[in-house]
Amino acid sequence: MLKFTTISLFALATATPALAETAGGERPGDEIIVTASRSGEGIEADQLGASVTVIDSEALELRQTRIVSDVLRDVPGVAVTRIGAVGGQTQIRIRGTESNHVLVLIDGIEAADPYQGEYDLGTLIADPAVRIEVLRGQQSSLYGSDAIGGVINYITLSGREAPGISARIEGGSFGTISGGARAAGASGAFDYAISGSYYGTDGYPTARGGTRDVGSDSIGATAKVNWTASEAFKLTGVLRYSHTDADTNNSEFDTTNPLFGFTVDSPGVYFKNEAFFGLLSAQFAALDGRWVSTLSGQFADTKRKGFSPFGLDYGNKGQRTKGSFTSALSFGTDAVTHRLTGAVDVERENFQTLTPGGFPGEKHANNLGVVGQYELLAGDLSLGASVRYDDNNRFDDATTWRVQGSYRLPTGTRVRAAYGTGVKNPGFFDLYGFVDGTYIGNPNLKPEKSEGWEAGLEQSFGADDWATIGATWFDSKLKNEIFIDFPPPNFDATPGNRTTDSKQHGIEAFVSARPIPQIRFDLAYTWLNAKENGVAEARRPKHVASLNTTIFSADQRFSGTLTVRYNGRTTDQAFTDPSFIPVTVSMKEYVLVNLGADYKLSDRFAIYGRVENLIGEDYEEVFSFASPGRAAYGGVRVSF
Repeated sequence: MLKFTTISLFALATATPALAETAGGERPGDEIIVTASRSGEGIEADQLGASVTVIDSEALELRQTRIVSDVLRDVPGVAVTRIGAVGGQTQIRIRGTESNHVLVLIDGIEAADPYQGEYDLGTLIADPAVRIEVLRGQQSSLYGSDAIGGVINYITLSGREAPGISARIEGGSFGTISGGARAAGASGAFDYAISGSYYGTDGYPTARGGTRDVGSDSIGATAKVNWTASEAFKLTGVLRYSHTDADTNNSEFDTTNPLFGFTVDSPGVYFKNEAFFGLLSAQFAALDGRWVSTLSGQFADTKRKGFSPFGLDYGNKGQRTKGSFTSALSFGTDAVTHRLTGAVDVERENFQTLTPGGFPGEKHANNLGVVGQYELLAGDLSLGASVRYDDNNRFDDATTWRVQGSYRLPTGTRVRAAYGTGVKNPGFFDLYGFVDGTYIGNPNLKPEKSEGWEAGLEQSFGADDWATIGATWFDSKLKNEIFIDFPPPNFDATPGNRTTDSKQHGIEAFVSARPIPQIRFDLAYTWLNAKENGVAEARRPKHVASLNTTIFSADQRFSGTLTVRYNGRTTDQAFTDPSFIPVTVSMKEYVLVNLGADYKLSDRFAIYGRVENLIGEDYEEVFSFASPGRAAYGGVRVSF
């Protein structure tokens, strides 16, 4: 089946007209990447030396995306693993880095759990009318700790960008019900957007041969308002709430049981994750818009609790408050434009464990970050440099920097390159976590440090760049990598810093286009070689590929989308040895095929449906956690 599907993928790719990466109605190069600059103004994708992918709202709708992590599988350089069913912990790794090396922003708000030091993508369900920017490579010079592998920015569209009222509801396999609604508009200086989504499922067995259905309920709601009092002043406010209540299964812990270390049915085991996020910013412009300053404040308040039949099993909570001031000055001529940006970030994180027997009390960390950035645009040449200094009260102070450049030739060929450094501070669980007889934190951990470079080549076709193909080589090295050791005599898991380097290098490639309004095509491929202390790193497949092709009817009322996702062979860690020392296991490759269709009955009403895992692939993303079989869903959508 795998061989046949792979050959079919190649045949379809070569038979479809040569096609491009982020598509929609716009050229990919016209996309403004707000994540790539601290100026607040962003930079056009085809002027950026770094690798970036934009998933627009049309792509999300055509692929009928309900769980955000699913569509991130279509991004070059990205690997996704979900533990169990929908709602289970979901980790994103970019270019072979760890999941906590990826900074996740939601409308510009740092969303990572302050206690765990990373964001669980399993709690993020897709809202109507959003776009996602995935900026790859070391970005600590702009954002500080966490941005070693890159930055994912999930952006809800404003009332001016996507006005109107819309709603959808659907149902399908595994007792699944999902819905979403959005109301947005603008009047004079004011615009607003309010959206909410729900995903509930009875689930399916996640233990090999198990019978317990593992289900979940997730909700997300966002409110965004803008008040543009004049060309010189704009006020923005964002509030977001998310809640996930999900069943899960544990591993067998009885060392005398033949299933020791394997996932088994665990009745009464579940967790709850709740988070509030907020942002308020004021933007001031002077000198005819050439000098723009922004003062902002944001917060994140997260809480996670895990339960067993006996009550609370584990838990933690964390709060992050952050204030930022940025000021950007543009000067020069139409032929040569310079932009200088300065930024100051003041951040405080509070942590507290709720786990019975965990370390007592509340702890915190304070950080002051100072950023300087320079950008040059001279015709088809663009250059950029940034540097950041972080003063932290708990960890070593750090200085990170980055340089990048891009040049577009008259032939439509673009060459680009970047070099940067990154830093990741240890999480509080790494430092102080404690599970009796199993895990002991290490308060002497040092921050991880990274450096790397990339070089890319892209070719556009046609006067309006209707198609683009591109490839990037990247190479990174990580120092002081935090790993889990099992020292005698008790062999309790304990984190430490490696004295050897971990290395990642590989190739990212894409083909993307919309040659005519009736066809849209996106193809992505990644080859990765990631080694930790000379050994291949777990949950990082060497080969990952995806294909998305949509065909529209002439009147644009009907669309059909084929999605094919390939995940190559990889390794994982299994704790099947009674000594609790992990064993490396091989995970087989798999191909997932989804097929969706959408038909507009009128300008306001549409019906749609999709089949996921069409070929019924039997696979595992994480050792001994079974994945779903074939599933079908259908629904209706209304918009005004």
